[in-house]
Amino acid sequence: MSFARTYGPACLLVFLLLGVWEAVARIVNLGFILPSPTSVILKLLELKDVLFLEHLPATVSIIILGLTISIIIGVGIAVWMNLNRTIERTFYPLLISSQTIPIIALAPIFVLWFGYSIWSKVVVTVLITFFPITVNTYDGLKRASKNYQDLLLTMGANKRHIFFKLQVPASLPYFFSGLKVAVTLSVIGAAIGEWIGSQAGLGYFSRRMMTQFDGAGVFAPIVLLSLLGISLFVIVILLEKMLLKWRKFD
Repeated sequence: MSFARTYGPACLLVFLLLGVWEAVARIVNLGFILPSPTSVILKLLELKDVLFLEHLPATVSIIILGLTISIIIGVGIAVWMNLNRTIERTFYPLLISSQTIPIIALAPIFVLWFGYSIWSKVVVTVLITFFPITVNTYDGLKRASKNYQDLLLTMGANKRHIFFKLQVPASLPYFFSGLKVAVTLSVIGAAIGEWIGSQAGLGYFSRRMMTQFDGAGVFAPIVLLSLLGISLFVIVILLEKMLLKWRKFD
């Protein structure tokens, strides 16, 4: 299937929306409220040095650190719940309840606890991203075929063999599905943390431009955040295809 046939309709829709946005922005002519896409691009080029050399690395470091911690915690809890029924009954309701708390309301508390250091932003990112990783990995471990488990048991396999030979491979597609969600949420978590309290980062820079009523300056780092999220999503997809060669991808 050709690239044009696969992604053509989506690209056409994006260009159409950008065209409508450009036309409306020029008609309204209130750049501090609704900047046009061309003015945002020009502002992005104007601020490229400060955005790419100072604020983008700060945001990326938060995302990488937050995702790393989320993967360790999420996979660890999922495996623990899979191995112990009591742990599952204890932690699973708490996992669900943790997602009912508005993270943006907790972000100022983390600033009080950790100050303006990187850790206040990392904690926000972890709280947002660990849930899809945990739940999807746990579901994948539980979806391992019972028939294959019985077959392995008849062949003399123990629990360790079943876990590494059957459950882990079965859970990998689910893990990557959760990771795809987590990487996009990590950008949101980092931006929220930087908005609430930070001295660097794309979210911080967007908030600073807002205090100066610079509409294009507000949108420029947001565009970078969006591109960052898309890039991370593509990287996960490529990593999934590389590691799961046995799985059929359309």
